[in-house]
Amino acid sequence: MTWIDISQPLNSKIGHWPGDTPFSYETVYTKEQTGSVNIGKITTSLHSGTHVDAPFHFDDRGPKINELDINLFIGPARVIDMTDQLQISRETVSRYNLDGVTRLLIKTAVPNKPEIFTEKIVPLDPDCGAFLKEKGIFLIGVDVPSVDQLDSKDMAAHHALYKNGVHILENIMLDEIEPGDYDLVALPLPIEGADGSPVRAVIKKRGSGE
Repeated sequence: MTWIDISQPLNSKIGHWPGDTPFSYETVYTKEQTGSVNIGKITTSLHSGTHVDAPFHFDDRGPKINELDINLFIGPARVIDMTDQLQISRETVSRYNLDGVTRLLIKTAVPNKPEIFTEKIVPLDPDCGAFLKEKGIFLIGVDVPSVDQLDSKDMAAHHALYKNGVHILENIMLDEIEPGDYDLVALPLPIEGADGSPVRAVIKKRGSGE
């Protein structure tokens, strides 16, 4: 099996946080102008599309995106289907087999429609932080824009995950992905001093060969 792209495509139609910087791309210099190449420019929030949150996003003293270990974002991951759950909590997550899991990707009932910024999500309860640490999980990926309610100001789930050493990948696309074990690559860009980064997140079924 080949690698599967679970990233939202970055284009002018992609949904973004209300009031935040939308994504845009333009060709600033054409090959005709330069005599050799086309040169483009992007403008975007670091939280548009599929992205990683750095702890600095919600904690002034937290590490910036370029300070995170890249090995966090490369390796085995398990996809679980929580589309029948009304909440993501210690109780509901503990119903799944997470033995040996270090990276957990959660599929919810929210359909992946990148051009629409969803108004309703299933957030994580803060009690997930300690539970995931107990299980040995250090990366969680969700198919929605945030692990907290969209109108949250205290960002309780973000803080609980960080306190327990769990890093955050958001806006992955899992609609067509079956539960199971995969290899994951979701590398953030080394943007010095940044609070997050877009990523190209891809997975491949484990044991599928090259």
